Parts: sequence; C-alpha cells; structure tokens
Amino acid sequence: MKQQLISDATLVSNYIKGDEASLEVLIKRHKQRIYSFIYSKVYDRDVSEDIFQDTFIKVIRTLKKGSYNEEGKFLPWVMRISHNLIIDYFRKNNRMPKFDNNGEFSIFSVLSDSSLNAEKSIIKKQVEEDVRRLIEELPDDQKEVLVMRMYNDMSFKEISERTGVSINTALGRMRYALINMRKVIEKHNIVLTN
Repeated sequence: MKQQLISDATLVSNYIKGDEASLEVLIKRHKQRIYSFIYSKVYDRDVSEDIFQDTFIKVIRTLKKGSYNEEGKFLPWVMRISHNLIIDYFRKNNRMPKFDNNGEFSIFSVLSDSSLNAEKSIIKKQVEEDVRRLIEELPDDQKEVLVMRMYNDMSFKEISERTGVSINTALGRMRYALINMRKVIEKHNIVLTN
C-alpha cells in the first residue's frame, strides 16, 4: 500500500505500535502547512524552525505516553500544539500577539497589553489603517497572495490552486509583498509596535 494512501489515523496507530517510519511520513505530509502557519505568526525562519521542532517533540512525547486520543484529527491536533507553543514564545518574550474572539491571531499582531489606554487605542487604529494602506500599494499579484494568506489563512497550496500559479510562485509573491511592505515602512519610519 502506497504511503500517501495511508490515513493519518493509521500512520499514528502504526507509529504507536513501534513503526518509526510512519512518523516521518506524517511529518513530511504536514510540514508545509504547519511550518507556514507558524511562520505567518512569528515572521522569523529560525524561530519558526525551533517551534516546528518543539511541536513534533511534543507530538512524539504524547504519542509515546499513549495519551493521544484525537482519532482521525491529527493535523488540527498538531496545529493546536504549535499554536500553544507560539503563544508560549510570545509570552516568554513579553510580546503578546493580539487575538480576536475565535482564538486566532489577528493579521496585525500589534503588540499590546490589556490596559490599552485611549491614546494607545488611537495609535493602534492608526497602525492598522497604515498597514491596510501599505497593502493597497502592493502590485495586484502580491496583494492577492498576501490577503489570501493573512486574512483568509489559506495555505500556499490553496493559494496556488485558486490563482493558477505554482506554490513557488505564490511563495515568491508573498516574499516580495513582505519585502516591499518593509521597504515602505522603513522609508516612512512607520512604527508598527508600541
């Protein structure tokens, strides 16, 4: 039976029974999605790599302990672990990302605390408007990918399917969008954190 035809649940169960190779298949299968999710929150390759590694260390520990019970829901479970590790990372660095009610990160992880006074609220609103304007100034192809990725939380595979370009092209457009935004931010000395 081809490995890509084996379900996550079967691979998990095989790994628990001692088949180390099954975990490798799971990691390869979901690496892009999990890594992209982590990177979209921390914007740092090294930190993303660390959190990705920590996620799978936690996955391995949980599976080895026999306390995994998310039958057939492996990916959402792993995404939750990485989400929690991202929060831990921000807490350790005294930088809490902003959440909205559904527990997801806001596109603007404007660093803030719960005691936002009126002045800070006004500044924060201004920052969000600045970022929206920056996005509007991007070339259409870059803007399209950035909006799909950041606002709609789409994977690069989904973006590639929706736009009809390769995953690498979508990744490239995202990269250029971020580079261009950074250039404009530096040029105008826009401060995106408090």
